[in-house]
Amino acid sequence: MQRRLAPRGCTLALGFLVVLTSSGPSFSREPTASADGATTDSTKAPLHERIDHEIAASPDFAKIAAPLSSDAEFLRRVYLDLAGRIPRFDEVRDFLDDKTPDKRRKVVERLLGSAGYVGNFTATWRTLLVPPANNREAQFLGPQLDPWLRKRIRDNVPYDQMVRDLLTTPVALNRNPQGNGVDRAPMAFYQVNEGKPENLAAATSRVFLGVKLECAQCHDHPFGKWSRKQFWELAAFFGGVRSLQPQAGAFAQLGDAPEKHEVTIPGTEKIVQARFLDGKEPTWKENASVRQTLAEWMTTADNPFLARTAVNRLWGHFFGIGLVDPVDDFNDDNQPSHPELLDELAREFVKHKYDQKFIIRAITASKTYQLTSAQTDSSQQDPRTFARMSLKGLTAEQLFDSLALATGYDDTRLRRQPNFNPNTLPRAEFLAKFANYSDKRTEFTTSILQALALMNGKVVADMTSTDLEKSVALAAVLDAPFMDTRQRLDSLFMSSLSRKMRPDEASRLVKFVNEGGPSKNPNKALADVFWALLNGSEFIVNH
Repeated sequence: MQRRLAPRGCTLALGFLVVLTSSGPSFSREPTASADGATTDSTKAPLHERIDHEIAASPDFAKIAAPLSSDAEFLRRVYLDLAGRIPRFDEVRDFLDDKTPDKRRKVVERLLGSAGYVGNFTATWRTLLVPPANNREAQFLGPQLDPWLRKRIRDNVPYDQMVRDLLTTPVALNRNPQGNGVDRAPMAFYQVNEGKPENLAAATSRVFLGVKLECAQCHDHPFGKWSRKQFWELAAFFGGVRSLQPQAGAFAQLGDAPEKHEVTIPGTEKIVQARFLDGKEPTWKENASVRQTLAEWMTTADNPFLARTAVNRLWGHFFGIGLVDPVDDFNDDNQPSHPELLDELAREFVKHKYDQKFIIRAITASKTYQLTSAQTDSSQQDPRTFARMSLKGLTAEQLFDSLALATGYDDTRLRRQPNFNPNTLPRAEFLAKFANYSDKRTEFTTSILQALALMNGKVVADMTSTDLEKSVALAAVLDAPFMDTRQRLDSLFMSSLSRKMRPDEASRLVKFVNEGGPSKNPNKALADVFWALLNGSEFIVNH
């Protein structure tokens, strides 16, 4: 453990390694074409071509657009975006060796059918519905949503149906999570919002309608068009949810109050009637609950909010920044960077019955998504031009799972111990240190504590140890008699950075390892290189 502290981080002989792997997006790339946009704006063109056409609409775009990404860069990017992890060594090798022209499309299709895709988007939606917080309720309730989300993502349930299911779930207290055949996992959404109409209205409008309506809870929105009256009119749809007085230390327990279309503003005697955000009066049906009426309005094809917000969130997931950014702040003073494209994506989303995979296929097939992240023109500094791919900070889950995959880390033995507690696993401890979720993926920061967790933490120390019982990846490389130093280094690069060394890297690193580094031990020198790769910026960002 001691060798991971100051000597390892400050050794002059290793300094060039850290600079080499943390100096920004100067990665190995093989430009093959220029992104000049689609040549037609016909509505009959595939959606990915229409995406490129709208992005390239600026007269100067062809001059400033970055070249296409290399195969290695694209593969790592799409694995992180879809599966939440970097690709395995064999997945990198097979993809780079594949010479078929449609291999990028095929890898997207394979990932969309994988367990990794389901797990990654389950975590993404859980974070939206139950945002991370340093309180017991959020930490406990968030995972309760996972089975519900996982099933719907696995079955590719239409997005509008997911929204209806969430908004109309019964909330009456029931010890059986699936009592009466009703999947009650969405209760977590209501519990984390304490069953309060104002909290539920704010969360619903932010997540599904792209409106930060909570700013109008106490007074008219200072910048947007939303009034305090409109806030409470939306809150009135949740007036039938009531919070029961919990026992000391218990979570909020919820119940269904008699159906009503109104809510009393707390601290006042003013009663507000339910009304949709577009100003329309609800049509109350005899057999439909109040929340069902809200859900039906939100999921109609002509709803002005739902589809636009959904496709904007998906765009933000893949590019790190939305066409409207922040992705949940649609207002008159925050216009989309490409309004025609946003409208086109929303229309196609509705036309294809709210199929999220359809939008994902179109985005990942576009040249816009496949551009390199290397800056080739000063005008590319504005991420809203989408003239190159923005660097995106990894989520805590992406970072740990990628570390584990790169190094062969396995916690099976820990899980088999008596009195096993999942909260004490290295993964749980690691995620707790990195629990700084932000919608601004392109403005990521790594705190000093987090950097030290990586540089000097026990997990990474074991993963890069020359104790071959702890480091599976190093053991596989060092125990391979058929490999020379160049091949061993290439294997570590492919396992961690999803690419082989560049010639300039090889000329330095082969010599460094052969000479044994500061310790004059080739095995330790190889471990030092691996440690530097895992701590460099090329590993800890999605590019």
